[in-house]
Amino acid sequence: MDDLSRFNCLNSDCPNQGKHHRNLTVPPRYGPNKTRVLRCPTCTARFSERTGTSLFDARLPAQKVVAVLAHVAEGVGTRKTARLVGAYTNTVTWYIRRAGEHAHDLRDELVAFSPDAP
Repeated sequence: MDDLSRFNCLNSDCPNQGKHHRNLTVPPRYGPNKTRVLRCPTCTARFSERTGTSLFDARLPAQKVVAVLAHVAEGVGTRKTARLVGAYTNTVTWYIRRAGEHAHDLRDELVAFSPDAP
């Protein structure tokens, strides 16, 4: 059985939004990586398990994306990363941009909710 305890409904009009352990179901899977599509039984909203992450809409397997980002974090160049991981340079660049945008959005969200300095 799939562990869905870390997921919650993303529909802002749903009474179960933000509440974990609310009986999400997994009707279909999609894509070459068989990513789960989650469904809320309360509001019938459907969303990917990768929604809101830098892996959303990723065509590569998660392990390969993590390898790309780990190489880049260690200072390896784009072309060398592409060669080591077995991907195109444009693909590596796309994931770098995607992860950067996600990190920027996350930072903005955390700063907005941080308490003011005393």
